[in-house]
Amino acid sequence: MKIEVWAEVTCPWCGLGSHRLDRAVERFEHGDEVEVVHHSFPLSSSFPVGETFSVRDALLRRHGMGGSQAEASTRRIEALAEAEGLTPYKVLDNLVGNTDLAHEFLAHASAEGKNREAWDTIFRAYFGQGRPVFSMDDLLDLGEEITLDRESTRQALTEHRYQRQVSDDAARAQRLGATGAPFIVIDGRYGIPGAQDSDGLLDVLRTAWDESHPLTLTTDGDAAVCGPDGCAVPARS
Repeated sequence: MKIEVWAEVTCPWCGLGSHRLDRAVERFEHGDEVEVVHHSFPLSSSFPVGETFSVRDALLRRHGMGGSQAEASTRRIEALAEAEGLTPYKVLDNLVGNTDLAHEFLAHASAEGKNREAWDTIFRAYFGQGRPVFSMDDLLDLGEEITLDRESTRQALTEHRYQRQVSDDAARAQRLGATGAPFIVIDGRYGIPGAQDSDGLLDVLRTAWDESHPLTLTTDGDAAVCGPDGCAVPARS
């Protein structure tokens, strides 16, 4: 079973949603047969490159949300994350900025066979440690943590080698029905918007598995043959 996840690096619901999905897969009876692949869904391309802002400023600029409303909204996400074992999980006190280069870094890491490792590392750095993930040096340091060659990574990012792939990833998500992030697609058939809880995700995993792996029992003689719609005794020849 293949699960695809579209996410934005600095989206707090994306970091939490990725954790919830991991928990659901861990509890899934066939979890060892599940492949999880992350894709980019950039949401901050309108921010000037090279500048960062506080989350408070960003919420006010983009959503008109300030003061106690911003505090309540972000602290709620932090509390939900803490309740599920993600602590610390920094949201309100973080910086935000243009993440286009970060997504190119993630595409490069994926091409080097480190998709999950790179996404897990960038979420942990940003939300768990409050580290910036916007500049070339920020990303090269992250790359070294997952044993990516620093100079090869620098060259890929300088040349914007994966810029087209990032935009193609986002466009594919939109064709599948995504209007925001996170967005999860299971086996190319089930689209799940938002950071659903792990119980709900587990139910969808089981449903998708049962539909793609119908029970088939066959024996010699007149034994019934069972498929997804019922059982029938084979016709005699």
